Amino acid sequence: QVQLVESGGGLVQPGGSLRLSCAASGIIVSAYVLGWYRQAPGKQRELVAAIATSGRANYVNSVEDRFTITRDNAKNTVYLQMNSLKPEDTAVYICKADHSLIPGRGYWGRGTQVTVSS
Repeated sequence: QVQLVESGGGLVQPGGSLRLSCAASGIIVSAYVLGWYRQAPGKQRELVAAIATSGRANYVNSVEDRFTITRDNAKNTVYLQMNSLKPEDTAVYICKADHSLIPGRGYWGRGTQVTVSS
């Protein structure tokens, strides 16, 4: 059974930082593209950051230079370091793993809430 379990969310003041983790079980993440999505109330889910099996990372413009996605294949985990947080970053953050060679083989976590407010 495949599970992706996110942790590290919470309430933080504007300008603060959080580090999200997503631990995978049942898959070997080294074969997967790993991504962090977010969904705010009333808005569509959006891809925030993704990291390829090579380690190359991509970000949505709104988080460029503030967020950093990393992966630790030995720990089967992907991280999202979020700095200089803004109220508009408030959302449920969800990780996803997509197999790099098998189209359609992907798995979602359940998400962790991030709230940026003073």
